[in-house]
Amino acid sequence: MPLHRDYRLLDGPPPLTDYLRLRLESGLSPKSEAQGAGALTGSWTFRHVVDAAGEAVGMGRIVGDGAWYFLIADMATLPGHQGRGVGGAILDALLAHITEHAPPEAYVTLTADPPGRHFYEQRGFTDVAPQRTGMHLVMPALCVW
Repeated sequence: MPLHRDYRLLDGPPPLTDYLRLRLESGLSPKSEAQGAGALTGSWTFRHVVDAAGEAVGMGRIVGDGAWYFLIADMATLPGHQGRGVGGAILDALLAHITEHAPPEAYVTLTADPPGRHFYEQRGFTDVAPQRTGMHLVMPALCVW
């Protein structure tokens, strides 16, 4: 679905306050200002969508090494704007950026909530199981290995 004419897709991240708001209001876990600031400056590329009033209503970014490994992160669209092509436009722009700027055979990964499964499968993403195991580790505040 193409992006509705009432929206504009922009290169780059939204302002920090919008990044934090989009995460929270779209159902992603809340983050601190320091975490958000790191996300905005530490991403390989970022896209966001604004509505006709200029309010940020969706976003997505890529974390990666620029050579072969890329992680799609922070895909978020405000609930009142879902189903209007916002998320699709963001994801398509991020994947196009990889196609344009990364060497062939880039490895693109993501973690998604179950309701998003079909959205990503429409763009060629497949489940890694059972050939691979997806895992995560949340680091404690103070950890000595």
